[in-house]
Amino acid sequence: MPIYKTKDENFFKKWSPKMAYVLGFFTADGNMIKNKRSAHFIEFHITDKKLLEKIKKSLGSNHKISTRTRDKKWKLGYRLQIGSKEIFNDLLKLGLTQNKSKTILFPKIPQKYLSDFIRGYFDGDGHVSICTYQKNDRKSLSTIIISGFTSGSKKFLEVLKKVLYNNAGLKGGTLCYSGRGWRLNYSILDSKKLYYYLYPKKLNNLFLNRKKKIFEKFI
Repeated sequence: MPIYKTKDENFFKKWSPKMAYVLGFFTADGNMIKNKRSAHFIEFHITDKKLLEKIKKSLGSNHKISTRTRDKKWKLGYRLQIGSKEIFNDLLKLGLTQNKSKTILFPKIPQKYLSDFIRGYFDGDGHVSICTYQKNDRKSLSTIIISGFTSGSKKFLEVLKKVLYNNAGLKGGTLCYSGRGWRLNYSILDSKKLYYYLYPKKLNNLFLNRKKKIFEKFI
């Protein structure tokens, strides 16, 4: 397969809100591949085609989005693969590597773009859910919201927790190992703060709408 070029090979060298979001999403759900012929590729995988199309447009890519079918237990998936040694090397300089899931470190992101980067990571490896339960001492039901992040790297989440404390005022956060990776979980008050940090009033169109709507349903 030939190495294709995006319209802007310097994308990951230029900081912008969209670049920070794409980098965050790639940190969570992207792959870096170097094959036997020394061709370099980056790949995005997602089940939301509309979001992948927005990422593709942000990268200035004209590559085809392919469909990935699995067995009936899995949702239909989509893949965007871009061949570029330069982008591959840009990502290496930012601290990303092949097989990065358990070794990834939190990259140095300019503070003004941190929320965009974290929103991208959240859309790739974040979770938010609303739960209703009945307390033992009460007849009425209680509703709570839980949000957080997942990573194979404990160090990544430790730094992320500090960043959210310093920049968004999230004072709680529980870090635990779930069997498949590390999870950083936040309860009601911190989840509300996380929502306002991830989705400011001046927001570009790069976000996963279904996750945003869960926050808004509770708030």
